[in-house]
Amino acid sequence: MNTYVPKILLPQGVAVGHADNSVTGCTAIVCEKGAVAGVDVRGGAPGTRETDLLHTDKAMQKIHAVVLSGGSAYGLEAACGVMHALREKGAGFAMGEKVVPIVCSAVLYDLNGPDYNYPDIAMGRAAEKNASAENVPFGKIGAGTGATVGKIRGLEYASDGGIGAATVGTPDLFVTAIVAVNALGDVVDHRTGKIIAGAHDNAGGFLDTVGCVLSGNFARLLYGNTTIGCILTNAKLDKVQANKLAAIGHNGLAQSIKPVHTDHDGDTLFALSAGEAQCEFTMLEVMAVEAVSQAVTGAVLHKEV
Repeated sequence: MNTYVPKILLPQGVAVGHADNSVTGCTAIVCEKGAVAGVDVRGGAPGTRETDLLHTDKAMQKIHAVVLSGGSAYGLEAACGVMHALREKGAGFAMGEKVVPIVCSAVLYDLNGPDYNYPDIAMGRAAEKNASAENVPFGKIGAGTGATVGKIRGLEYASDGGIGAATVGTPDLFVTAIVAVNALGDVVDHRTGKIIAGAHDNAGGFLDTVGCVLSGNFARLLYGNTTIGCILTNAKLDKVQANKLAAIGHNGLAQSIKPVHTDHDGDTLFALSAGEAQCEFTMLEVMAVEAVSQAVTGAVLHKEV
């Protein structure tokens, strides 16, 4: 398994766990005591659960988990497994003598084999059980297991994707991004513009998906795509700010994935705030963009950058 363990920070009370079957998988970002959350969904082909309640005009203020999953729309089932596991711990929104864990989710398309192989309730339970705040591995694991990038010529010419993570900041104030990269486009080093993962040409080099699309010289665009992720911070945010942080995090995707947010992608970013740190919000926005960009790079290189 091609994995790495980046030096990331997580807000107090937040844990991350993976589960997979070597073909597909899911990743649970768990906050049993609840976290203020926001979301921003872009691209033409999203698959999501419980995103409407994160809008600023909705009453719900905190959620208890975000699940990133493979399996296309079938993979939304994994969120039910996380929900059941949290309920058994008594975590959730209190409704009389009952609790209702609020579990949001987004999926990517990795149904690339002959069978319908997708994360189910049992895999969601396993991801929640595996959740930890320390030494969490990333790479070809969890939601990144079946991920690929650069699919303009089909899977045979694509590169491996994965799930990456990166932190920008200090223990006093930080932003951490966790991103599963399964993009139609190529991944580039946002500092140099050099393609580091993507569609290959016949000689084994990189084709340059943007150039190929602009020339009109492409035969097929696959729907098997989508980049999904979650931005976490120990800064104290309200719901409006959490939604803003999720939105600006897409700038990090735009810096590192070319093209991004296409009709063949369903790119979705969540944002979670679990902490009391104070700062100028603009600083958090800049940190979030950089963290997302670094996480994307780590996802395809399978190493910390």
